[in-house]
Amino acid sequence: MPGMTGVGGPSRRDVLRSAAAATGAAFLTRCGRPSGPRPNILLVMTDDQQYGQMGCAGHPLLQTPSMDRLAAEGTRFSNALCTNSLCAPGRATVLTGCYSHVHGIRGNSEKADAIEEIDASLPTFPQLLQEAGYRTGLVGKWHLRQQPRGFDIWKVLPGQGVYFDPDFIIGGETVKQSGYATDITTDFALDFLRTAGPEPFCLLYQHKAPHRPFTPAPRHAGLYDGVDWPKPPSYNDDYATRQVASEAEDMRFEISLAGDYPDLPAGLGPAQRREWIFQRFVKDHHRAVHGVDENLGHVLDYLDSSGLAEDTVVLYTTDNGYFLGEHGWYDKRFMYEPALRIPLLVRYPRLSRAGQVEGRPVLNTDIAPTLLDLAGVRVPEGMQGRSVRPLLEGAPPDDWRTSTFYSYYENSWAFREMAREQMTDPSFQFWTPHRVGPHRGLRTDRYKLIEFYGEGDYWELFDLKEDPHELRNLYEEPGHGQLVEELRAELLRLREQYGERG
Repeated sequence: MPGMTGVGGPSRRDVLRSAAAATGAAFLTRCGRPSGPRPNILLVMTDDQQYGQMGCAGHPLLQTPSMDRLAAEGTRFSNALCTNSLCAPGRATVLTGCYSHVHGIRGNSEKADAIEEIDASLPTFPQLLQEAGYRTGLVGKWHLRQQPRGFDIWKVLPGQGVYFDPDFIIGGETVKQSGYATDITTDFALDFLRTAGPEPFCLLYQHKAPHRPFTPAPRHAGLYDGVDWPKPPSYNDDYATRQVASEAEDMRFEISLAGDYPDLPAGLGPAQRREWIFQRFVKDHHRAVHGVDENLGHVLDYLDSSGLAEDTVVLYTTDNGYFLGEHGWYDKRFMYEPALRIPLLVRYPRLSRAGQVEGRPVLNTDIAPTLLDLAGVRVPEGMQGRSVRPLLEGAPPDDWRTSTFYSYYENSWAFREMAREQMTDPSFQFWTPHRVGPHRGLRTDRYKLIEFYGEGDYWELFDLKEDPHELRNLYEEPGHGQLVEELRAELLRLREQYGERG
């Protein structure tokens, strides 16, 4: 990947920065709010973190003092959702504020021969901040095929990257780094922060952890030893009322993850083998999250010691949710709650109220417009999310959304045909791992309706109040006809609102 720095005369960015410096650091926000310095922005992103994997969210075993600190000093969004539970689409959505069918990343796309790229005509929030005079940086996991754009400095893992002694692409060159990826990414983040100048900065600080193979740092490898990790309530799901779920055999952790553990003892019976793999994978996943929290603490401490904390927006999130034994699975993709919901914390001392828990539904499409809004940069009309600034201020608008839309595309005929057109190898496998079929859905505060349109006319309906673990599909049960009709009409309205076809 070529570097991003220019040569020769002043660039458009340099001119914009000079103009920004000439007018001073202060800006006047909308609606007559008082003026103040433009905030710095630190976006922290993990990979495959479940919404409840934080002490502040009530986790009974995982200790996350740094995440808890952000929640205590800012706002925790308890009802934050992704719009396509897959890594690359989630990252593209955060960058563009748009759904997958708009930004162009419908499936995972980090490989060199991937078929999808972000629509180059769409602005990303780092690009817009850079044009507005921000110094922009990206460190850690990128997970998109095309090179980063809108960043003055970027140091990224190629593709998925590895946990130990990973390669990083720095200035267009691949350079091996010694150590553990979470620690190295943090060192790069601190290097960027230590060179902060008079202009505001925007740093994307993005971890590989806790992505499979769920590898913790050696210093955390013994964490939770001797603990009998509790099983989620849907651990022994029999899929009795859910056809598609019953066919997702290769998402069952005891089938797909056995090869990850060369030290899996021989001679175990089926139940013992399942128990061993569950305890190992779920503990390693949480150990990796613990490492992220530890490193986040170093960054937050630096913001304090350098005097930057008061004027820095810190937003913590992940690319998608994750199954940690729920329904007997690992991975994501399905519109069920563990994969749909995501952690989202926002701290901005000049604006948000400390210790606030906000339960209104927010989406990962909202992140880009929120950060632009807080920076005083105009939000493009094409962004499909909405700034959560009013929620941070404790003044929610009356017209805030009451229903949310989700759409997953991999393994659809359209996805496969697009691949077929771009791939010349006749042996190319068009099915992606796990083979979860395409589906879309609607979620309200109580109900969830899912259309598995790749399976013909197959639908699922859940009452999240009575059945929070989504074990009983009510769609075909008598007495729900009017509810189904209303929810299907709302789903169609949302599809039209967001321009989703097919």
